[in-house]
Amino acid sequence: MRIVENFIAGASAAGGSRQSDVFDPNSGQVQAKVALGGAAELQKAVDAAKAAQPAWAATNPQRRARVMFNFKALVEQHMDELAHMLSSEHGKVIADAKGDIQRGLEVIEFCCGIPHVLKGEYTQGAGPGIDVYSMRQPLGIGAGITPFNFPGMIPMWMFGVAIAVGNAFILKPSERDPSVPVRLAELMKEAGLPDGILNVVQGDKEMVDAILDHPDISAVSFVGSSDIAHYVYSRGVAAGKRVQAMGGAKNHGIVMPDADLDQVVNDLAGAAFGSAGERCMALPVVVPVGEDTAERLKAKLIPAIEGLRVGVSTDADAHYGPVVTAAHKAKIENYIQMGVDEGAELVVDGRGFTLQGHENGFFVGPTLFDHVKTGMRTYQEEIFGPVLQIVRAADFEEALALPSKHQYGNGVAIFTRNGHAAREFAARVNVGMVGINVPIPVPVAYHTFGGWKRSAFGDTNQHGMEGVKFWTKVKTVTARWPDGSADGGNAFVIPTMG
Repeated sequence: MRIVENFIAGASAAGGSRQSDVFDPNSGQVQAKVALGGAAELQKAVDAAKAAQPAWAATNPQRRARVMFNFKALVEQHMDELAHMLSSEHGKVIADAKGDIQRGLEVIEFCCGIPHVLKGEYTQGAGPGIDVYSMRQPLGIGAGITPFNFPGMIPMWMFGVAIAVGNAFILKPSERDPSVPVRLAELMKEAGLPDGILNVVQGDKEMVDAILDHPDISAVSFVGSSDIAHYVYSRGVAAGKRVQAMGGAKNHGIVMPDADLDQVVNDLAGAAFGSAGERCMALPVVVPVGEDTAERLKAKLIPAIEGLRVGVSTDADAHYGPVVTAAHKAKIENYIQMGVDEGAELVVDGRGFTLQGHENGFFVGPTLFDHVKTGMRTYQEEIFGPVLQIVRAADFEEALALPSKHQYGNGVAIFTRNGHAAREFAARVNVGMVGINVPIPVPVAYHTFGGWKRSAFGDTNQHGMEGVKFWTKVKTVTARWPDGSADGGNAFVIPTMG
């Protein structure tokens, strides 16, 4: 049985004595074991990071950027290998897996320009003979705790920026699909990154707690469920760390009466069901405005959903593959039953879906609910599966209020041809990322990613300039050079009100 272990100081390193199963979601079979570590394994990674980080921070930004250029080229060269590795453990189809990796690479591309974004500010003549300037310096050692649903993209979001600005980094990936992060670390070494700057430690809650408590780790970035995000934020901040913790979501798609419904249905098919709905930026709630809009949308949605092809992750014609584990499949199906029990109309039922020859795979068919109400738990909570809910709104104001009042505030979209409605919606909605006729409004890498309310804890978003700010600290220097005046006429005088 293959064992997935740690990657510390540039080499594979033994993990802890405990192990967890890594499944093939297509077959339901165990394909590997991952060694779960704790404080002892983390300390080895911290020791390696502490030894390597000062020299890396002293390396000029242009040379650090060249490592990012090399890494980008290597990931592109190994794209097929990485995508198949990712699909085999997560279950998303190959095209989706390549998209996962590509979106991470876009942040690496941003990091290739790190010399420019690290330039500080300068004021000449801030006072008599006094200049003031600022510089951004690395924090030291950063850590990332990443989820199962994007095992390529989210690690690159975190370690790319953290390393480019001069930090060492310790990555704790999900134990459900741990192989791709290790392979990315190997490619970073091949790209020229010094040993000890990027370390991967495998583990579960024991490792997470060790990271949050370790005094030599200055900052932690996390993506996962909201309850765990809140826990990570609270414990990390209590330990004196800088923390950004991204949580769950319940993204809404508002459909105005004038929207192009053919476009909306096409967008919803991908946004709600792509990657089996296992995305924090999925669109699991659609809000048609007006009964006529709702009926027309529903009539178009049903055949589109019935036309979706669910297949194994290597099926090039499949729209999506299995979910990640049997436990997650059961959780999704329990939510479907809960929706029925709560009184929502189950229009398309995805439970009991099987594929011939893959009867033990973790497949869930596409599911559609109508007449969902805001008091239902299935509306209030994140299902994280291929389940789309229709919540009908009488008018624009009611539609605007739904995502604004929801506990999550990650993303939202509005579909309309009306510029005024779109502008008004974008300005007023209480959500962090807004799409206008864009179903999954994930910003490009040189902007920034982050939600509001229980979708994010902390003050700084992921990647872009917000990422640079998170992984650095600002030092401001006020400088004055004596001019040798004999009478001391240029002596510094403490400013007064006069």
